[in-house]
Amino acid sequence: MSTNFEKMASDILKIVGPKENIRSINNCMTRLRIGLFDMDKVDIESLKKVEGVLGVVKADDQLQVIIGPGKVNKVADKFSKLVGMESGEVEEKLEGMELKKAIKEKNATPFKLFLKKLANIFIPLIPAFIACGLVTAILNIILKFNPALGSTSFIEILKIAGNAVFYGLNLFVGVNAAKEFGGSPMLGGVMAAIITHPALSDVSLFGINLVPGRGGIIAVLLVVAFSSYIEKITRKYVPDTLDLFLTPLIVILVSTFVALLILQPLGGIIADGIGVVTKTAIEKGGVVTGFVLGGTFLPLVMTGLHQGLVPIHAELLSETGLNPLLPILAMAGAGQVGAAIAVYRMSKNKRIRKTVASGLIVGMMGVGEPLIYGVTLPLGKPFLGACIGGAFGGAFQAGFKVCATSMGLSGLPLAATTNHALMYILGVLVSYAAGYIATRILGFDDPEN
Repeated sequence: MSTNFEKMASDILKIVGPKENIRSINNCMTRLRIGLFDMDKVDIESLKKVEGVLGVVKADDQLQVIIGPGKVNKVADKFSKLVGMESGEVEEKLEGMELKKAIKEKNATPFKLFLKKLANIFIPLIPAFIACGLVTAILNIILKFNPALGSTSFIEILKIAGNAVFYGLNLFVGVNAAKEFGGSPMLGGVMAAIITHPALSDVSLFGINLVPGRGGIIAVLLVVAFSSYIEKITRKYVPDTLDLFLTPLIVILVSTFVALLILQPLGGIIADGIGVVTKTAIEKGGVVTGFVLGGTFLPLVMTGLHQGLVPIHAELLSETGLNPLLPILAMAGAGQVGAAIAVYRMSKNKRIRKTVASGLIVGMMGVGEPLIYGVTLPLGKPFLGACIGGAFGGAFQAGFKVCATSMGLSGLPLAATTNHALMYILGVLVSYAAGYIATRILGFDDPEN
């Protein structure tokens, strides 16, 4: 039975409306994000019962209605037309702005804001990681079957394409970081280029031998945060007529020497520490570390703390080309699939079974939100079953030292960008089975409606 997207959009509007209560409309891969002037007008429980809605998340003055990939785009389009507002458009009202400010002051802790900034810096890079990772995977398959092609121009071009995201990573991060830290994006890119420039290897400053790219992404974040701060301070004192010339000059002159003498070495220490701690924990802790990480990742996602891991993934890849952390954490989603299958087999509720059926394939592909918010989390015990499944799969991945060579992918597609595809898939199956068995043992209260 096909979904009536117009009716679904209309039903959502009846609950979150009237139109005058809508401040903004956006959508991501799985969620319709509705900014509201007054959240108190919305009956969340009724919204959850709208046919096709898999879950609802409240975030400050925004409602995130989980619908699922593909469908959310169509619902967002219908919803925008009903409201008379384009996606991305913001409607400001004095009372709404005051309400928004009050909510943000209440909920926006420095740590939450920091995690949000990290997410905004790195999430736009994920398509590039996926594309380059898949190019590298295709290249590896070609060379495995015909190594003689390794010296051809075609293969050399594929190597360049597959490595391009890492070649320009510091610059990309510099540009995005400046946007988040309140500086000029291109000045952020320039600062990243300065600390990455190959000519640094020929320079010794005050007896210190400079190292191009030392500290990787961590150093870039520190340097660009500082240069953006200097830029904001400088603009307060430079006359408007000279701002275009003096501000960028002062920023580059001041930030360059602070970056090379203090911030980049500090970033190097932090980056080296992250690499050593991560590798040691996985190598020495082995299956125990994998069990703990795989089993606790879903609650981490629920709190939003997983965003803090994004720069760690990127740093591991940029430094060594291998990330042992990602395959372990990806098992949380696989455990979710196993738990959802158990729910499907055990439940008599038609809506729950339909939700599982619609979310299962995308769950296997690494998009777990429909199953989390539509199935396992509302039922309670299956969410614990999913965590147990993730724990066993994580232990398997750590035990066999499976590493990712890209980021952004999860679920079964991640196998294409790992160093041991077969072992990764076996680990996914372990998570499926463990999540299924754990949920069968734990059971759950099957709702009538």
